[in-house]
Amino acid sequence: MDTSRFRVRPGEKVNLRRYSPVDTLPLKNKRKAAGRLDRGIERLAVLQEKLYAQNRWAVLLIFQAMDAAGKDSAIKHVMSGLNPQGTQVYSFKQPSNEELDHDYLWRTNKALPERGRIGIFNRSYYEEVLVVRVHPDVLSRQKLPASCVTKYLWRDRYEDINAFERYLTRNGTLVRKFFLHVSKEEQRRRFLERLDDPSKHWKFAAADLDERDRWDEYMRAYEQALTRTSTRHAPWYIVPADHKWFTRLVIAELVIQALESLDLAFPAVTRAQLDALADARKRLGLEP
Repeated sequence: MDTSRFRVRPGEKVNLRRYSPVDTLPLKNKRKAAGRLDRGIERLAVLQEKLYAQNRWAVLLIFQAMDAAGKDSAIKHVMSGLNPQGTQVYSFKQPSNEELDHDYLWRTNKALPERGRIGIFNRSYYEEVLVVRVHPDVLSRQKLPASCVTKYLWRDRYEDINAFERYLTRNGTLVRKFFLHVSKEEQRRRFLERLDDPSKHWKFAAADLDERDRWDEYMRAYEQALTRTSTRHAPWYIVPADHKWFTRLVIAELVIQALESLDLAFPAVTRAQLDALADARKRLGLEP
């Protein structure tokens, strides 16, 4: 599958109306995709093992989306075959009082993946240029000095995020970012499904509808963030999300491509290590 159409090129002015949430090309239906995701998950497992064994690179995958776009299920299905020992998933909700007493990158800094690990952020520091931009009252709770809250605030935050991701890249962390692009109508359908199914009631909150009422504001905030923070070293991908089977397939292929770009390999075994292995085999063979 050619995944290049999902990537936001550096400098591209994003207009989300030009990206179709129902896109499934070149596949026409779920049946046509049968087996592809399973093979992708198997390939991911092999690459993760090499990443862990090599212990040189860290990988950070960031997921952002509107409510009910399928972030949780995409993470669950695509990462299902990975070794939990080498995978870390963090979900960032409303910041605590302690977190509000620090800069906005502080809480995510603590959760960055170690070398050899894949870190997954379900929402992230991008909330600071999305939710906070749509809800100015949230900004007031961050206790910033008045001199820091200027008309350049959002520009400054985009620049800081770009610098932070460049720093991570220069220190061996590969960064990939996914915006799951769901349509407003599909979100409505999924909300109704949650209301109709008692087993899904826990997923629904009345506040989700308040956020839905601000759909257009969120789309503008996403367009700005995607435009200003998709870089060569930390690109954004706009992934169609109306068909969950296709969303998962695209994410799996993008993560595989990212890991393959690292030229991962199992560590070379030295002559001394080979001699030690031969000695171990000999000792085991002599056991009664």
